[in-house]
Amino acid sequence: MSDRISNLPSEELTLPEKFLIDWLVAGAIFAISILHFSWFYNFVLVSPDEGIALQGAQRILEGQVPYRDFFSFVTPGSYYWTALFFAIFGNSFLVARAVLVAEGAILSVLTYLLARRACSRWSSFLASVSVTLLGLPNQFFVLHNWDSTLWACLTLYGVVWFLQRPHPILLFTTGLLAALTCLFEQSKGAGLVFGLVLGVLILAVIDRKQLAHWNPRFLWVLIIGFAAPFLLTFMYFGLTHSLPQMLSQWLWPLSNYSGVNKTPYGFVISSPEARVSNAAEPWPSRLLTTLLASPLFVIPLLPLIAVSALCYWIVKDRGENSGQSERAYDVLVSATVVGLVLSLFATRRPDFVHLVFVSPILFVPLAWIMDGRMLSSPAVVRKILTAATFILLVSFLGFGLAVLSRPLNARETLYTRRGTVKTVYPDEIIEYIQAKVPAGQRILVYPYLPMYYYLTGTFSPSRYEYLREGLHTPEQFEELVRELETDRTRLVLFEPSFHEKLAASFPADPFNRKDPVADYIGEHYKNCANLTSQKFWNVVAMVRKDLTCP
Repeated sequence: MSDRISNLPSEELTLPEKFLIDWLVAGAIFAISILHFSWFYNFVLVSPDEGIALQGAQRILEGQVPYRDFFSFVTPGSYYWTALFFAIFGNSFLVARAVLVAEGAILSVLTYLLARRACSRWSSFLASVSVTLLGLPNQFFVLHNWDSTLWACLTLYGVVWFLQRPHPILLFTTGLLAALTCLFEQSKGAGLVFGLVLGVLILAVIDRKQLAHWNPRFLWVLIIGFAAPFLLTFMYFGLTHSLPQMLSQWLWPLSNYSGVNKTPYGFVISSPEARVSNAAEPWPSRLLTTLLASPLFVIPLLPLIAVSALCYWIVKDRGENSGQSERAYDVLVSATVVGLVLSLFATRRPDFVHLVFVSPILFVPLAWIMDGRMLSSPAVVRKILTAATFILLVSFLGFGLAVLSRPLNARETLYTRRGTVKTVYPDEIIEYIQAKVPAGQRILVYPYLPMYYYLTGTFSPSRYEYLREGLHTPEQFEELVRELETDRTRLVLFEPSFHEKLAASFPADPFNRKDPVADYIGEHYKNCANLTSQKFWNVVAMVRKDLTCP
């Protein structure tokens, strides 16, 4: 039997890789994205989550192993991915951000290539530019979320390629990429796999002819591609005597994460002061604000469009003249969106930010709407659709420019041990640490600002970069107290108002739990200086009571 799977008729879907003009458009999208993202390249907001990923990579360069030597409840891919680039190009914040710029540009191009298979060039281009404006810039941080989204998009891209050019190598690659998605972020990987399996099962019911061309013998190729990265990962952590810890911390979010991080669907973080200020504006200003803020409402609607598309193709008359590969494409893309969004519900974080993290795939259904697919075609419908698309793009552009205004207004320069960066406001914390503490020394930044470890080249005295009530167990807090006592850590940077800030981000959690680490700090440390960063973080620099302030 031939090693090549029987070809399917692929003329129903466009294969943009065949056309020079599509390569030129994809190249233009890549260049536009690189240019746009370059404004964010060295701009810092001191995100706590970004610090977790960067400091984890730094620990790996020091010879440490995740789970055994430092705590993490996500799969290890992003730590080693970032550490790889650090090892090649140097341990610098700007190296990590350069990788993020490239990833963002690739994600925009993938959106175009996925949408172009069923939509016009113009609609596909607009969808990809929307990703550039609204996706990555909204959360321009080095995070496992963007790394895993890249692998998820590449997985879906491989699946669509297989629909048009079936070959066992594509099945192997698809399995490999799906496994990498899981190994970079387990919930997103699970959602991706669930969505693809759901799509295949739906096709098995509504379109057996489509699956009849898929040779069952090559299912093993897919399984081998999926299993190989997991096997290598288990072998590595087994050899480093950390396999039980790894498996335990992979399951950690099931019993800890969602309880303190739950948010409503489409939830947008907004302070009470901002809401009061918006309500006090005159109605023309409120109308303009609403228009510019429309992505906050549009992006949560995109999964509903995907669900509607999935239902449409399920109930669509099978006798109609619709391309078989087109039906399979729509079902698999829609089911993938459903799976990814369900993974957000599983972690109880279906908020706006986490929807943005999967926006490169979410915006493919947006291209379908812009292109008028699944809609009747009277002239009046087309005119309404054109007008709505124009208004939507204006609001997207305004929203994107508003986000861009932050790095454009960054006038402060910070000289950190990991590179020179820009900020909007001064940062007294970095200046203080670098003036008082040599690189490589141990300090405690508590409870949740690990970015300062990385930027100042310092380390935590424990295996925890952060601790948070409800997320971590009482035993882990006591463990940090013992390590702090044993190490007799000289300097502590304590943020006493951290829980008040979290209340705006996670309104469902009361944050009224006992904090033994804060109690220990209060009993054994004294205040030396009050420091401010970005007019947001207010930190108290403290030393042990038997020492003098530096």
